[in-house]
Amino acid sequence: MTRWTWVDEEQLLEQLDLVRLSLPEAFHEADAIVRQKEELFLQAEQYAQEVVENAERRAAQILNEMGILRQAEIEAQQMRQQVQQECEAAEAQTIAEMERLRRQAQQELEEMQRLAIAECEEIQAGADEYADRVLQEMERQLSEMMRVVRNGRQQLQPEAPALRSRETTSRETASNSPSARSSTSKSDRAKS
Repeated sequence: MTRWTWVDEEQLLEQLDLVRLSLPEAFHEADAIVRQKEELFLQAEQYAQEVVENAERRAAQILNEMGILRQAEIEAQQMRQQVQQECEAAEAQTIAEMERLRRQAQQELEEMQRLAIAECEEIQAGADEYADRVLQEMERQLSEMMRVVRNGRQQLQPEAPALRSRETTSRETASNSPSARSSTSKSDRAKS
């Protein structure tokens, strides 16, 4: 077999003209398809860009919300700690104030007891002094009355006036002496 083929030249030229005439339309269709394809790619790219931007904005918003939430949690924890510390400080201060008031009340009570005892002792000493004065005055009055009674008896009994007169004088002297008065008042106080 040979490699040569006989071709009708005129028919070949007609076919080439037909291809040449139909090629510009195919090129135009291919060009339109390519442009349409590029437009679709551009739209898809823009849409993808919008989706990415929306996703980034939403992610930033979520992160921001999470940050706000985390910040709120931190602030709430700090407030809880601060309130707890303030409560503990107030409790300690109240306990200290109660202890101070208790000590102050105890001191005031002890001072009142001391003053009451001192006042009682002063009243007792005053009462003893007054009683001693009253008893001393009563003793003086009784001595005077005894003297009057003796004198009256002496006048009623005329016998042995000189003897009785000496007895009366010695008794009056003895009862009016300071040692007799102090021993009498001491013995009277001991009886009471």
